[in-house]
This record gives sequence, structure tokens and C-alpha cells, in this order.
Amino acid sequence: MQSFNEITFKVIARIKSDFPDKFGIPRQSGLLKNLRSTIVFEPEFRNADALRGLEGFSHLWLLWIFSENVRDTWKPTVRPPRLGGNTRLGVFATRSSFRPNPLAMSCVKIESVNLTGEGAPSITVSGADLMDGTPIVDIKPYLPYADSVPEATGGFAEAVRFHKLDVSFAAEAQVALDEQFPENKKAALVELLSEDPRPAYQKDADRVYGIRFADFEIKFQVQGDHLTVVAILPLQP
Repeated sequence: MQSFNEITFKVIARIKSDFPDKFGIPRQSGLLKNLRSTIVFEPEFRNADALRGLEGFSHLWLLWIFSENVRDTWKPTVRPPRLGGNTRLGVFATRSSFRPNPLAMSCVKIESVNLTGEGAPSITVSGADLMDGTPIVDIKPYLPYADSVPEATGGFAEAVRFHKLDVSFAAEAQVALDEQFPENKKAALVELLSEDPRPAYQKDADRVYGIRFADFEIKFQVQGDHLTVVAILPLQP
């Protein structure tokens, strides 16, 4: 039997998303239904035949690389942000990005498959939790009869759930939202903010936080269950 100690993966595609940074990216895939991203294939895999039959599926599994967390060492325990960053659990009991192999998986919904248009082939998906440019190493169809387990339990992730925040915009931020922010991304922005993008261990009501999304910097404050956007600033080219 052949033995493998190391395996090299080929990057088959990269994601084009509205997140240039890690901060603010959804904690899991599927949380933001209005968030759109595009899977753009690398030249070697830019072949429409590779997507033949995909039109019959509604969702995909993306297998991708935590490209910002590639390292030579690993630790058996990590501090999940969901638990405030203070409790250590086994790395294999979490979805932490700090792993022996920086592999991740996300379930996303197929919105459209582009086989002949500009940039074809490509796939537009919703619900992706990937930073812009993230390398994808495989794509597999989601199979409801096999992949859905209604009786499954969620461990500590079920015990500590994040609740949605009410979102409002200060006067100047509302003007920027109405006049400058892309119309087709407004719902995704509100959805993103309602999920409370702050790290679980940061709860300073006086602090102004900032995330970069859709070519804008979004500055906000959180007090209790309410998030207020105080500024929406175009990113400098």
C-alpha cells in the first residue's frame, strides 16, 4: 500500500467576494442569504465541461485553504471566538482556522452558473464566508439525502448562540448609504451587521469598529442589542 506523508493540492479556483480582510467575514457559511460571491476558475480548470450537470443542484460544498493562516506548526488546543477567546478546546472539536492542515469547507447556495458569458465558466453563490481571493481546492455538490442529518447535535456551538442586532444608520451614514452604496449590496450589509461582526471578546460600547465591505469602510458602534452605523466611507484606490 502506498503511503503519503505530504500531499500537494492544486488551486482550482478563487473566490471573488466583498471582503478584502478577515475582520467582518461571517462566522459560518450560509448565515448571510443576501451575500453574493463568484467562483472564478484558474486557467487550467476553466472548462465548461467540468460543470456539466451542476444545474440540477441547489447547493455546493467548497473545500478551500485558510490562506492567511498557513503555518509550519500546530497546537492541539485552540480558543474558539464563540466562547470569548478564553476557553481552550481541542482543535478537532472546533472549526478554528489554526489547524495542522489549513483546510476549510463551506456550504453555499448556487445562484447562477455562467457557462458562456464573460469570465465563463464561473459560479455565483450566496452565503460564502470566504475572503476575497481565497484559494479553492475542490467543489462538490451538496446531497440532501446524505449531507443533511436532522438529529445531529452541535456541541458548544449550540450552547452559545449569537443573537441578531437591530441595525440603524446615523444621519450622515444614511445619506452615504442612499447616495453611494451599491443598491444590490445594501441588504447584505444590513444582514452582515445584524450578525454582530465584532470578536466575541470585544464588547466596548464606546469603541468605534470598522470593517471593509464592498469597497467601503463601514464604521459602527454597538450598545446592547443595537448597532449604529456612524460612517460609510469609500475606500481609496
